[in-house]
Amino acid sequence: MPENVDLYDTAYARYAQDVYREIRVETYGEDLGQTSWVTTEESIEIPQLLELEPASSVLEIGSGSGQYALHVAKKIDCRITGVDINASGVRNAQQLAQDAGLDLRVHFAVCDAAQNLPFAGASFDAVFANDALCHIPRRPDLLANIFRLLKPGGRLLFSDALVVGGLISYEEIATRSSIGFYLYSPPGENERLIHNTGFFRLDVHDTTSNAERIAARWRDSRNKHKDRLVVAEGEAGFEGLQQFLSAVHSLNKERRLLRFVYLARKE
Repeated sequence: MPENVDLYDTAYARYAQDVYREIRVETYGEDLGQTSWVTTEESIEIPQLLELEPASSVLEIGSGSGQYALHVAKKIDCRITGVDINASGVRNAQQLAQDAGLDLRVHFAVCDAAQNLPFAGASFDAVFANDALCHIPRRPDLLANIFRLLKPGGRLLFSDALVVGGLISYEEIATRSSIGFYLYSPPGENERLIHNTGFFRLDVHDTTSNAERIAARWRDSRNKHKDRLVVAEGEAGFEGLQQFLSAVHSLNKERRLLRFVYLARKE
C-alpha cells in the first residue's frame, strides 16, 4: 500500500518530455495532455453536449495541463477560462496558450475551487469538469457556486469516477486515494445534489468501462517505459503510480467503484 504518490506535479512539470507524450498517445490514442479517465470519444462529445458555439464563454474546473481547453477553443472558436489548484499545471497551460497564439481567448489561473470561483454571476454559458470534482471538498457549495456563474439556460457537465458500487477495503481506498484528496459518493448522491442546487438534470451516463480501459492502458504503457520513468520519478514513485492505476482498473472492472458523467442545465 503506497504512501502519498505524486501524479499531477510529475505529469505537468514533465509534460513536454517525450516519454510522457508517448504514454499519453498510447493510453488515449491522441495527446490532449490528459491525466483523467476521459476517452477520446468523450473528448469529442463534450463540446456537443455543452452546445458550444463561437459566442460561448466556458469555464473548465480542473484544467490541468490546459491542452484540452486549447483544443476545444481552437475547434469551436469560443472563449475558455481554465482554473486549477496545481500551479505547475497552470504554468504549463499558460505557456501552451501563448505558444498557440490563443492567450487572448483562453485564460488559465491558479484557483482553489473549494474556496472561491472569483467570477461574476451569470458569466458563463457552460461549465465542465473532467474527473475533477472528486478532488474538491464541499460539493454542495461548489455546485451552488457553479449555478451562480452560469447564465440562464447554461449547461454543466462533470464526471465522477468515485461512485461506490460495492464493498471496498481500507487498503483499496488508501491505494485509490494515494494521489491526493478524494470524495467518494454513494449511488444517487450526485443526482440529489444536482436537483437540490436548482439544476434540471438532462442525462446521467455510466462510463465505468471507459475508466477501466484507460487505467489498464495507462498502467501498461508506463510499464513498457519503466526504465525511462524510473530515472524521472524514482523507483518508489514509479511503483506507487503503478499500484494506483492497478487499483483503479480492478475496482472499475469489478464495478465496486463506478464512473458517471452528469449533464445538467440551469433553467
